[in-house]
Amino acid sequence: MMRAQTMSLPPIRKAAPPAASGQNSPAGRASALAPFRKTSQFLAPATYQPPEGAFNIYPGYPIGAGAVELGFSALARRLAPHGRIILDGMGGVLWQDFRHRLSEALAALGRTFEWLDVDAALRTDAEVERLVASFLGGDDPLFGTRNPRPLRDFFVAEKLAALERRAATGRTILYGTGAALASGRGFLVYVDVPKNEIQYRSRAGSITNLGARHPAEPKRMYKRFYFADWSPLRAHQAELLARLDLIVDSQRPDEPALMSGDDLRAGLAKAARSWFRARPWFAPGPWGGQWMTRHFSGLAPDAPNLAWSFELIAPENGLAFASGGRLLEVALDCLLAQERAAVLGDFAARFGGEFPIRFDYLDTFAGGNLSVQCHPRPEYAWRHFGERFTQDETYYVADCAPGARVFLGFQRGVEPEEFRHALETSHRAAKPLEVERFVQTHPSRKHRLFLIPSGTIHCSGRDNLVLEISATPYLFTFKMYDWMRLDLDGRPRPLNLDRALANLHFDRQGARIRREFIARPRVLARGGGWELIHLPTHAEHFYDVHRFDFSTAVEAQTAGSPHVLNVVEGPSVLLEAPGVPPQRFAFAETFVVPAATGRYRLRSDTGRLVRVIKAFLKPAARHRPGYLT
Repeated sequence: MMRAQTMSLPPIRKAAPPAASGQNSPAGRASALAPFRKTSQFLAPATYQPPEGAFNIYPGYPIGAGAVELGFSALARRLAPHGRIILDGMGGVLWQDFRHRLSEALAALGRTFEWLDVDAALRTDAEVERLVASFLGGDDPLFGTRNPRPLRDFFVAEKLAALERRAATGRTILYGTGAALASGRGFLVYVDVPKNEIQYRSRAGSITNLGARHPAEPKRMYKRFYFADWSPLRAHQAELLARLDLIVDSQRPDEPALMSGDDLRAGLAKAARSWFRARPWFAPGPWGGQWMTRHFSGLAPDAPNLAWSFELIAPENGLAFASGGRLLEVALDCLLAQERAAVLGDFAARFGGEFPIRFDYLDTFAGGNLSVQCHPRPEYAWRHFGERFTQDETYYVADCAPGARVFLGFQRGVEPEEFRHALETSHRAAKPLEVERFVQTHPSRKHRLFLIPSGTIHCSGRDNLVLEISATPYLFTFKMYDWMRLDLDGRPRPLNLDRALANLHFDRQGARIRREFIARPRVLARGGGWELIHLPTHAEHFYDVHRFDFSTAVEAQTAGSPHVLNVVEGPSVLLEAPGVPPQRFAFAETFVVPAATGRYRLRSDTGRLVRVIKAFLKPAARHRPGYLT
């Protein structure tokens, strides 16, 4: 079980310095306070000095000194000169606590305001439930369809208009998620909170879903966040981005970080034409391992394991900016909203505001096998979930122990009805499935790439560190067998037999798997101290994979596609791109070179052999697939 990090939200008085265990953690002062988040992972710090030459769990894109300020006093000084203020923001902001703290800071400057809560204009609980019901998949515990409706639909138009009239009558602060819908006039502030923190807060019951008056069970809340809340909230945030006066990172309730809208937009523009690294976040799981706990510093020591590192999953990661040692994080969505053409290049029309390539770590060292699973075929993902592309995967073996294996493809001769009967019998009788009777296993080797297009049965085995390179959508994973184990809350994990069996390719079996679903590397080019190696992906993948092996330097050209890179061997690499200082990336770090960067160079700054994996979009991915037309 995960232990909740102990934190409090005193409604008026300022938080005291920590006195409990963990007082030296990166969470800073907030780590000593009552529970508003439930996780074993530390809260990201407001100030941070990255480790030299080691994996940095809090990366920041440098934007120069003086751009980021900290604290409610600094925020109050920014707001005090204005008579009409709009505080909009992401769902998951602790609005009442935020209001109390900011009111005190404004009062200290002799400024008082009438506070108007936009929640007063929300539809009733029952109306909101009806609004979102069609997107939540009924009784399905996991899956739904993304909500295309605008945020305005959650509110009553007449009540928004009434708030607008009240906001025009004096010194007012109109606040809450959607506040800008009630008034387009005023000093506009957007209060953000990272999506991993939204999930931690939901587990503690300190927040609710959009339009809900009470928190629900955390897994239900997450499902509703993804399918019903985040799409309209992302669209609303994108609409406000061009006219924001101020951005606030509120993940630390007693120490917000703030930056002007102009500095935010300039930072996004610069990152979109040089490089960026998403802020990774980490999660335990029932099959999780110990590789990351042993190799990455700064992680919470009491996590039972780490199953995932979400290195680059655009819908849920953040992008932090670093200014004089201070960090301010915004949703990675902001970068795509403002700079999609620069980031995605020739593929912007195809993918719009979605970043299509995903990198994450799956750690099973001293852990267990993943569930036996598959992912939906593209047509199924579109018809059932409204997703424009599906989760076509690859497993790149970043590390493995002797004897580690990957489960991939059916054994020769497996028939659908035989497999269905075995699965149903295992589930009904609670008896183990003879997995290897049906599914092939293949030896893991460092730097081997396994190809897992949708509909392919697979899972990583124990004692692997897999760098999962895949397409980005939500976790549409259809589990068929989970080794008779419980989740971290002691409950059975849901299986998805019918969905899995509707998507499996049973002809992916026998010798075809070794021939077609394990990449065969070949050298594309070489020079003095470097090689470019192609690890061909499957014909169904819309991305391809190369690897640079070098002890000197190698040059590359984005050629209209973003490049997603990871240092898979060697201590570190220097990235040299036009118009920006060289940037060092350490072993295991993931970073992106946007399409607009064009030519760049990777250099081994120690002269030792470095291997850097690179994923990029195939030219054919510029076009929408036929089932979307």
